Amino acid sequence: MSAVSLFCLVSAYFALLLIVAWRTSRNANNDSFFIGNKSSNWMLVAFGMVGTTMSGVTFISVPGAVGRDGFGYLQVILGYVLGYIAVTFILLPLYYRLKLTSIYTYLEQRLGPRSYQSGAAFFIISRLLSASARLYLVVNILQLTILDSMGVPFWLTTVVILAMILLYTYEGGVKTIVWTDTLQTTGMVLGLVICAGWLLHAMDLGPLDSLAQMQVHGLTRVVTSAVDSPAYFWKQLLAGFFIVLAMTGMDQETMQKNISVKTLRDSQKNMLLLTAVLTAVLVLFMYLGGLLYLYAPTAGVTASGDKLFPAVVMGHMPAALQLIFFIGLISALFPSADGAMTALTSSFSIDILGVQRRGMGEAAMKRLRHHVHLAFCAIFLALVLVFKWVDNASMVGLVLKLTGYTYGPLLGLFAFGILTRRAVRDRWVPVVALAGPVLCYVIDFNQQTLFGSYRIGLELLILNGLLVFAGLLVISKKR
Repeated sequence: MSAVSLFCLVSAYFALLLIVAWRTSRNANNDSFFIGNKSSNWMLVAFGMVGTTMSGVTFISVPGAVGRDGFGYLQVILGYVLGYIAVTFILLPLYYRLKLTSIYTYLEQRLGPRSYQSGAAFFIISRLLSASARLYLVVNILQLTILDSMGVPFWLTTVVILAMILLYTYEGGVKTIVWTDTLQTTGMVLGLVICAGWLLHAMDLGPLDSLAQMQVHGLTRVVTSAVDSPAYFWKQLLAGFFIVLAMTGMDQETMQKNISVKTLRDSQKNMLLLTAVLTAVLVLFMYLGGLLYLYAPTAGVTASGDKLFPAVVMGHMPAALQLIFFIGLISALFPSADGAMTALTSSFSIDILGVQRRGMGEAAMKRLRHHVHLAFCAIFLALVLVFKWVDNASMVGLVLKLTGYTYGPLLGLFAFGILTRRAVRDRWVPVVALAGPVLCYVIDFNQQTLFGSYRIGLELLILNGLLVFAGLLVISKKR
């Protein structure tokens, strides 16, 4: 398929997003942008959040990792399920009871203003790094497969895509994203299912036969029992649990969509539906990875990791399936940035600039919100260009590593607030929140000296949260 045809497909898809944005952002105000006027349909939010949660990293990296890890990602998925249950029945009732717009307002009410600003600042750093890393992965694939052959430079591709995202999130915010995420999740899942079906047909295998072949090739292994391995079962399970607890339950982007639902009961149904659908889709992504690794040797494909799925599609699938792949890919691209950009604008405006407590008028608040939105778009551009320069081999590993460093302080702050009744010396909280990631970096850098053959993996997030929690205990006193 020609690069021009694929370019036209991307343009048509974006035009559809703009139509949806135009329809949903009419008569939108600041409440529409921040919390969707508290009128979002819980089923739409749940289905749309599947695409936001997975993003382009899942679409490319999870199938690519099967050759190295087998179905070991299931260990993390089990932890995800437990984490979503905890968010549903512990954190959501808290946020609805306090009627929060920004979830970090809880930290101010419970611990103090410096704690509140520290939590919001770490969210902003976390989401900027992780969302821009996800965005880079998909932009880079679009660049390599379409735009390089057209002579378009990478920086211009990134500018145009971010301008597209800016256009359809600028006014409607959450109110628009609930609908665009639903459209994008549909495209991603269709691309996944159809590509898997073609691979089965190409190898003349049924679903059960393919699983048997994967088992023969060692692709279906799940449990890692070696304690020293970063993929050890209990480490992966606990890491999955705390990743969801931090990256969903303590993350303004995902909670902003949840609390846009009118009632707590509907929001809880949204989370439970999300858990079920996301689990099924992630398992299907691993199954697709197994099919790709079965197919690659028969077709002479030598690529692996993040490069495997695009290599099979572009080198061996018919033009129609290349179109479907790119629909899925760009469906994965936009949720990785649009919701993040909206949530970052909301958090910075509310938590750092204090637009609500300053008593700003609707027009002044909207004008300031627009400026913040544009500023974050520029920061996204700078970070994507940095990731292009670094060019990490596996973006899923990089994203999870960043998560461990930046979400740990949020985990420690919220855990201290919920699990204890002690008061903190609020002025010292930023120091403690920064000390956690710094200590984690020192420990991570000196693993071999400190632990010998043991290797810290995804549990870095837990260690970070524990260090921050311990530091808060040190600077705390009885209420």
